[in-house]
Amino acid sequence: MKKKAIGLVTVMTLSVLATACASTKNDSQSTDTKQPRATASATTAVPEKEEKLTITMMSRSYAGGGWPDNHPSIKYLNDKFNIDLKMLWIPSDNYVEKLNVLAASNDLPDAFYIDPEFFTKWSTKNVFMDLKPKLAKYPNLAKVVPDQLWSALNPKDKYLGIPLWSEGNRDSLVIRKDWLDKLGLKEPQTVDEFYEVAKAFTTKDPDGNGKQDTYGFTFYPQQMIIGGVYGPDYLEAAFGLANGWKEEGGKLVPVQAQANELKSYVTFLNKAYKEGVLDKDFFVNKQNDPESKFYAGKSGVSYVNTNNLFTTVIPNVKKSDPKAEVVQLTPPAGPTGLRGTVTFDNVGGQKIVFNAKSNAKIQDRLLKMYDWLSTEEGYDFAKHGVPDVHYKKVSANQFEKLPATDTDIPKKLRWLWIKPDPMHQLYKFDNPKDVEVITQWINNNEKYTWVNKGAGLVSPTLAEKGKEINGKWLDALVQVIYGKEPIEFVDKAVANWKAAGGDTIIQEINAAYQATK
Repeated sequence: MKKKAIGLVTVMTLSVLATACASTKNDSQSTDTKQPRATASATTAVPEKEEKLTITMMSRSYAGGGWPDNHPSIKYLNDKFNIDLKMLWIPSDNYVEKLNVLAASNDLPDAFYIDPEFFTKWSTKNVFMDLKPKLAKYPNLAKVVPDQLWSALNPKDKYLGIPLWSEGNRDSLVIRKDWLDKLGLKEPQTVDEFYEVAKAFTTKDPDGNGKQDTYGFTFYPQQMIIGGVYGPDYLEAAFGLANGWKEEGGKLVPVQAQANELKSYVTFLNKAYKEGVLDKDFFVNKQNDPESKFYAGKSGVSYVNTNNLFTTVIPNVKKSDPKAEVVQLTPPAGPTGLRGTVTFDNVGGQKIVFNAKSNAKIQDRLLKMYDWLSTEEGYDFAKHGVPDVHYKKVSANQFEKLPATDTDIPKKLRWLWIKPDPMHQLYKFDNPKDVEVITQWINNNEKYTWVNKGAGLVSPTLAEKGKEINGKWLDALVQVIYGKEPIEFVDKAVANWKAAGGDTIIQEINAAYQATK
């Protein structure tokens, strides 16, 4: 569930797009004779007049990958909609590369996930089906998605794809309370106090193993540009940096141009790096590494998915230390009192799009499926999986989770569909006390929302040059953090970014911003 990406996608040539758009999809009868392992099927039979269709879909996958072809949820959808659903799950780190390859080989799926930057570049190339003319036939889908999400990033009077909603304040900053207690420390309230706690986590053997093999904090370096659950958002916000874009004097300013705030922020990180408070290997971290290092007892602070607190976070931390205790940490206040936490852009920039060249019958069957997923029955399936396979009803208001839930993980359907609901990762078989804690944590996060004022705004120059100039900007900051360049090098990084296209990006984003008023 990522925020609007800024310049992280390889630019495709128009010739590749033109070739990709020429691809067509045909109806086909399923010839798969393998029997799925699940016996559960949909409760409502599809009319016999509807022919069986093979439908291809592709999405990102995260830890553990996606579903196998014989997954009970896929069988349920196949039976209910008379389809042969072929899922292609691509690891998130390789998704952009795979999408490029499929486009170049004329083999885009019938439906696939796309991020804001790809969407912006392709939205005028006739790659995506316009859903708006057909929505009247699918009222559940039409009404469950708010109008502002339907319109996000789209050309006028078009709905190119189904927006994927995300919770703005889902993720929580956490700290090892047992480490604090062992060292006689209190939860830090300011960035200075945070630094001292992080330094103690590095130098005073908080895990008691007699080795200096821990550090205060780490992060995924790419999130220094776009923010996110694995980034240092709490520090960026404290030092006054934008969550992408902030408004000053009626105009939007990007984080890449905030020279003074960047120098304060980078000075803090440079000191932390030199003293070992910041993970020495932070720049080679992959996306999930910061959380994995927290689970392994190597770092003392991390962002985590609040909804997974009792099912994933605490159990994983206790694997490395059964006495571990995790508590929510209020984002520390910066030099001027600013606080902020990771906040996702809930503007519909991420979408599931339909291939404009797929057969019309396939497009309609996909819409029918998404319309059903928008109903209470469909939403219940999307959250909980197949009745009597993944859960069972015990009494009128009591449900029991079955073992298959933990092996099948039916909730991965949210990579393809998320109904707007802040509690979409809380389940009817969850412990009510756990739900109460998670709800309170999410409410606490809302107090420190860190808004990206540029979310959903489009800049052609950003789409064309963003990856290159943002990458060079980030590399310059890292050189300062490493101590290879003086702090004044930040001014040069800002100037180079602006000269290489940043000034034009600022103009284009501000023009788009004024047009929304």
